[in-house]
Amino acid sequence: MFSTFFRIGLFTLGGGYAMIPLIESEVVEKHKWIDKKMFTDMIAIAQSCPGVFAINMSIFIGNKINGTKGALMATLGTALPSLIIILAIAMFFQSFQNIPWVAATFAGIRPAVVALIAVPTWNLARRAKISFINCWIPILSALLIWALGVNPIYIIIAAGLGGYFYGQVTKTTE
Repeated sequence: MFSTFFRIGLFTLGGGYAMIPLIESEVVEKHKWIDKKMFTDMIAIAQSCPGVFAINMSIFIGNKINGTKGALMATLGTALPSLIIILAIAMFFQSFQNIPWVAATFAGIRPAVVALIAVPTWNLARRAKISFINCWIPILSALLIWALGVNPIYIIIAAGLGGYFYGQVTKTTE
């Protein structure tokens, strides 16, 4: 488990959301530790919990597979590569930040990171059955946070309550 999450942490640029396809590939498809539905549910929970998304996912998956020991190994595996890379960059960044090809490399990575975040977001929206009928929810949420400065915690609470009541209504009509 440690080596699987170490590879995920080592080969993912762009943070936790960019890790989603790689985590899914390893955990759901390759090792079959959890199914797609549970993976989607874990993503929703990890997004709602405080803390770093990738670490939350590691804790949940590791705990599901091997309890506390699994959670610890998965978390260390995810966090250790970033720590090592950041320490190495911090040690040498001043000496190579003004080299043109290094600056160009960092500029080239930015659009790739955007794509690495956009693709899992699109896939999650499809799995969560976000369609043209209900796409107003994430759009309105983003606008409330961005344009009106609404605290995201209020959006999360409102979405959770709305989902709960929607679930209650659909249960009674079935």
